[in-house]
Amino acid sequence: MSLSERLNEDMKQAMKSRDKFKLSTIRMIRSTIMNLEIDLKRTLDDSEVLDILGREIKQRKDALHEFEKAGRDDLAADAKAEIELVGQYLPTQLTEEEIKVIVQQTIQETGASSKAEMGKLMSALMPKVKGLADGKLVNQVVQQFLQ
Repeated sequence: MSLSERLNEDMKQAMKSRDKFKLSTIRMIRSTIMNLEIDLKRTLDDSEVLDILGREIKQRKDALHEFEKAGRDDLAADAKAEIELVGQYLPTQLTEEEIKVIVQQTIQETGASSKAEMGKLMSALMPKVKGLADGKLVNQVVQQFLQ
């Protein structure tokens, strides 16, 4: 079952169970997917849907930070719940230790040894961890190794 099909099935279940929060969140994601499909004039594959889900989580994390800074606990709670719900559709995220192992392997493959070669390293590394790790965390790990 593709990710889009899974979203559709979960949306139907949310309708049946009258779960308004889950329904509205999934509808928001589905609308983003459908808008991109209309723009591209084709259906999206799972990797493209994962990109959208990653962007949705990043937007909600940014909003969560702003809500917490403004003292809006009600909106912050909603954003946390949305992050958790959308996160269920993403593959299991890599731990920092797993990222370190992948970074070390990629450093050996590319021969990168300084911050000047960080672009070369990141371009080889990011396809390996796409959808599996947060870009900020990957960047931090890479900087630790290239010091």
